[in-house]
Amino acid sequence: MMPRLDRATLVGLLAATLLFGGCATAPKQGGIDDPFESWNRTMYAVNEPLDKYVARPLAEAYVQIFPGFFRQAVTNYVNNIDDLFSVVNGLLQGKWDKAGNDMGRVIINTAFGLGGLIDIASSGDIPRGMEDFGQTFGYWGFPQGPYLFIPLWGPTTVRDGTGELLRLVWSPTNEIPNVAVRNTIYGFAAVNARANALEATSLIEQAAIDPYTFVRRSYLQRREYLVYDGKPPPPKDDD
Repeated sequence: MMPRLDRATLVGLLAATLLFGGCATAPKQGGIDDPFESWNRTMYAVNEPLDKYVARPLAEAYVQIFPGFFRQAVTNYVNNIDDLFSVVNGLLQGKWDKAGNDMGRVIINTAFGLGGLIDIASSGDIPRGMEDFGQTFGYWGFPQGPYLFIPLWGPTTVRDGTGELLRLVWSPTNEIPNVAVRNTIYGFAAVNARANALEATSLIEQAAIDPYTFVRRSYLQRREYLVYDGKPPPPKDDD
């Protein structure tokens, strides 16, 4: 069951987390802020058996049991909620076109796509803005803070992790009164997300000499790309 935090607690947590990220002055490793690399590598090692023996088998069984249209419906449901948050973050960043497109997507898919289970908007070529709170904080100038790897969650940073926390706490799914239904939806969403990443996981295992470094670099580069809307500044160092 997702926690229901009151606004005062949430604002305090947000402020403390961003302050921690902004005050971090740890040394860089390979041009990337990873002051907790030793700890993160330990967490990565912890994650490997959890993923190998729990998360991946569940995801593979899910793919075998549930047909493609069902899995796509789960993906569409999650994307519709992400589009709703993208509206908010587009407005917070002054990206009016993106916010307008996302608002149109949410209205169309929610009203005519069975609450977002069917992605009608994409069929109408309405693009997704894909803005989130982590990108908004980056747009506002907050530093990313230390890189973190969390077992069964994956890579993040202090800035992005704070945004992900807000996304979870404020999710419309959290407002479903029936606890069993709400938790079932969260469970399907989590397994579906892992199933969508099966191919990427295989690629990492085949291509990377050091999977930890590969995941870290790929994650941080992509997040920088998103914060700067595809036009990141030239890198100061090369990892």
